[in-house]
Amino acid sequence: MENAPLVVHPLQDAGRLMTILNEPVGVARSLRDVEDVLQRAGLNPDEIAMDDPDLIEWRGGGPDVWA
Repeated sequence: MENAPLVVHPLQDAGRLMTILNEPVGVARSLRDVEDVLQRAGLNPDEIAMDDPDLIEWRGGGPDVWA
């Protein structure tokens, strides 16, 4: 079970699948895409630590892994 509401999953293709509460919300190809999802959810990405495990669970590598 996921602890964080936003989970960034690895994909075999380019990008990373994002889910919020187990529902797909898009594919991120960069950290900016994750920030856009957070902003659409009503959060200010500038005020969020992207490595905050209570908000974002990074699977297959952290916020610096995109290849």
